[in-house]
Amino acid sequence: MSLKLSPGDWVEIRSKEEILATLDKRAQLDAMPFMPQMFKYCGKRFQVYKRAHKTCDTVHQTGGRWVKDTVHLELRCDGAAYGGCQAACLLFWKETWLKPVSGPVSDAKSSAPSTPVKSVSGCSEQDVLAGTRTPGQQNDPDPNYVCQATQVPKSTVLLKWWDLRQYLEDLTSGNATLGQVFRGLIYANYYNLSRAGIGIGRPMRWFYAFFQSLWGGLPYPRHIGSIPAGQPTPAAAPLNLQPGELVRVKSYEAILATVDTNNKNKGLYFDAEAVPFCGGTYRVHSRVSKILDEKTGKLIKMKNESIILEGVFCKARYSDCRMFCPRAIYSYWRELWLERVEQPGLAGAGKVTNAPRCEETAHCAH
Repeated sequence: MSLKLSPGDWVEIRSKEEILATLDKRAQLDAMPFMPQMFKYCGKRFQVYKRAHKTCDTVHQTGGRWVKDTVHLELRCDGAAYGGCQAACLLFWKETWLKPVSGPVSDAKSSAPSTPVKSVSGCSEQDVLAGTRTPGQQNDPDPNYVCQATQVPKSTVLLKWWDLRQYLEDLTSGNATLGQVFRGLIYANYYNLSRAGIGIGRPMRWFYAFFQSLWGGLPYPRHIGSIPAGQPTPAAAPLNLQPGELVRVKSYEAILATVDTNNKNKGLYFDAEAVPFCGGTYRVHSRVSKILDEKTGKLIKMKNESIILEGVFCKARYSDCRMFCPRAIYSYWRELWLERVEQPGLAGAGKVTNAPRCEETAHCAH
C-alpha cells in the first residue's frame, strides 16, 4: 500500500534485516536495486525531499518514466561500490523501505507503528554487494555495473509528456507549486510552437527575451553556440578548482561563445537547465573525472575533468518530455565557464549569492 509521502514528511529507514526481507536475490524490489551504500542510513530519520512518482530516462532517452511508490531523500550515492563513480546521483527509496514517523527524534507515543515486512527470497548483504555487477562478473576488473540509474528503464514505466496526471501529482504531492506548474506548461507550449517550422521561431525567441528583460527574468534558455559543429572548441588554462572554493559562473553569452552549434565544448553539453545559474556565485562541490555510462554500466574516464557546484542541479523546467522531474541530477561545468572568486581573510570566507535552495532545484546532460 502506497504511503503517499510528500516533501517535508519525516521517515525512518527500516533496519537492514527488514530491507533485506523485501529484496529478491538480485537485491532488487520492482527491479529497483537497493545499493550497498544505503545500508549506513538504516535506522536513521530523514525528511522526504520529493515524491519520486516520475523520473527521467538517462539510459535510452525515452523521456519521462512513471515510478511506483518511491521517494527521494536528500541522500546521494557515494559511488564506492561502483568503481568510484563521481556522479553523486540522488538515491531512490521505495516506500516499503521506510516507515513514517512524527519527527527527527524518536517518540514512542507519536511514532506510527511499524508494519511487518514480508520476506521475498532471503536476500543477504552479500547478495546486495554482488548485485552491483552483472551476473558472472564478480571478479572482472572492468565489470558492467548495475545501479539504480542503469535500472531506470526496467524499474519504471513509460510516461507520455502529455499525460496530465503527472502534473496533478506534482501539485498534490507538494513537489511543485501551482505557479511553477503554470509557468512550466506555458514555456513548454511556447517552445514547441516556436519549433513548429512555420517561420515564427526567431520572432518568438526575440519576444521571449524582450518580455523577460522587462521584469528581470531569465533569457531564452535554448540559444545555440556560435562555433560550427566539428570545429575545435576552446579550452582555458586549468584553474585547478578544489572543493569549497568560490566561483562565479560566467554569463550565458560568454558560455555560448565557447560551445559549438550542438552546444558542446569538447563533448560536454551545456544544457538549458544550466542557464538560470549563469552569473551566480557558488562553492565547488567536487571535481568529476569518472562516471558510469548508464546505458552500458561501464565506468568511463572523462578526457577533461568537470566541476560540480553546490546546490546547482537541474530544475527540470525546460527539459523536453520530463518537466518537473525530481531526480535533481548535478550539472557538470567546464572550468572555462567559471572564474575563481578571491576570498579575503580566512579560507572559505565569502558570501554565496544566487545559490538556489535545494528544494527548488534539480543535470540533464542530454
